Amino acid sequence: MDLKYKRVLLKLSGEALAGERGVGLDFSVITPICESIKKCVELGAEVAIVVGGGNFWRGRSSGNMDRTRADHMGMLATIINAIAVGDTLEQMGVNARVQTAISMPEIAELFIKGRAERHLEKGRVVIFGGGIGRPCFSTDTASALRAVEINADIFFKATMVDGVYDKDPRKFDDAKRYDTLTFKEVLDKELGVMDATSAALCRDNNMPVLVFSLDDPDNIVRAITGENIGTVVTG
Repeated sequence: MDLKYKRVLLKLSGEALAGERGVGLDFSVITPICESIKKCVELGAEVAIVVGGGNFWRGRSSGNMDRTRADHMGMLATIINAIAVGDTLEQMGVNARVQTAISMPEIAELFIKGRAERHLEKGRVVIFGGGIGRPCFSTDTASALRAVEINADIFFKATMVDGVYDKDPRKFDDAKRYDTLTFKEVLDKELGVMDATSAALCRDNNMPVLVFSLDDPDNIVRAITGENIGTVVTG
């Protein structure tokens, strides 16, 4: 099986790791995701991952809490998820490294671009936690930034919907799915596939994005081998 993309940045939402419960970690869901990542590694792909933290904490839903402190809690939530994904991969025999944007040497490596790239070249999966280490930025923005920093071929945004629609397909039966889009269209139409900061960052650095559903974890393998799934967003 041939690869279309050699090095990818995969964004996993916290909700995707929680399963039907919506909160915490569901390893019956995490395991199949990691099995698909393992298949990609066995095909020769270099896989980096950014994880969200919404299964534990959402800073924007923190009421009157100070925004910076709320976002710090969200960063810690993503690190919990990164450790869980890394451990699951290791138990499958996949070499994995967790890197964080916040220094915590007893727990994980600090993100260093060259070290991350070296891990990838050696066939290790690198999981990035802690966002970008600063408040007011989403994990979508962290994904876009890390994809650019490690020179990924593409940014995979795995969601619970099978692409980008003109409106919410869970609410509107006549919602139309796009096969391709430009970042300008995403921003002008406010399609909500990612926040404006991450869309602009990808646009300005010519980083394509593939949005697809994680309902079937093997969509990760299909995406990396170039099957026609989801919606491709380019400059």
